[in-house]
Amino acid sequence: MQKTNIFLALAGAAVLMAGSPALAQAPATTPAAEAAATTAAPVADTAAPAADAAAPAEEAAGGHGGGITPVSMFMEATPVVKVVMIGLLLSAVFSWTLLIIKLLEFGGLNRKTDRFLEEFRGARTIADMRRVATSDDYDGNPLADMAAAATEEVELSRQAGLSVTGEHRDSALFRAQSAVAAVQAGLAARLSGGQQFQASVGSTGPFVGLFGTVYGIMNSFIGIVESNTTNLASVAPGIAEALLATGIGLFAAIPAVVFYNYFNTRISAYGTRSDGFAAELLNGVSRQLDKGA
Repeated sequence: MQKTNIFLALAGAAVLMAGSPALAQAPATTPAAEAAATTAAPVADTAAPAADAAAPAEEAAGGHGGGITPVSMFMEATPVVKVVMIGLLLSAVFSWTLLIIKLLEFGGLNRKTDRFLEEFRGARTIADMRRVATSDDYDGNPLADMAAAATEEVELSRQAGLSVTGEHRDSALFRAQSAVAAVQAGLAARLSGGQQFQASVGSTGPFVGLFGTVYGIMNSFIGIVESNTTNLASVAPGIAEALLATGIGLFAAIPAVVFYNYFNTRISAYGTRSDGFAAELLNGVSRQLDKGA
């Protein structure tokens, strides 16, 4: 019984010794937690102004409906940049309209010319040449106008009582040649219609767009100074709007240059064809005069 009491006393002492460190540490835990809470409070107070400062930037970036599109950039652009964009877009529309008109014009011109040459080469006299050239089917065709001008000069010389198949043959042929040259001179002006506009758009479009870009970026930098912030999100939309002007300038200029070069090639090709026909026409008139037709 005595031994049992001794063992119980020893066990109780061991329990007290084991529990004493935990009891000693328990009071120290509370001040540490209080210090951590005290430190966290200023951090939270500091984060609040930062969130408030970031709010204007978020509002500036969100002023475009949550995303920047070409339409939103155009709507938010300054009046000067808008005028530049509208002018360049109209130039692009006119350029494409000219493309369609010129394609239709050259397509119909070549088809009508092919039919005229086929019928003209079947003529046997100057009167037949004149009848084909003045036909309503070929009204306005440049080669038909050339043939009509040449044969009309010969006919006028005959009506004047000149011997076009004799002593006045060379002078009649010279006048016919001059009439053909006059028609050819008008042909160049007629076929090159609209080319000057294409050349102007192609050469000045990028620079006009660049003007809009410079103006827009200048306004963006002025906005940085006035808002007293260096946050890129607040000025990025303005810079994007300004760069859109250059993009539209290139959109207008590149097709204009391509169309200008393409139609210059077509005009040169038709000019070469008209030169060949002029030689053929004058040879035919000279041959008929030699025959006395």
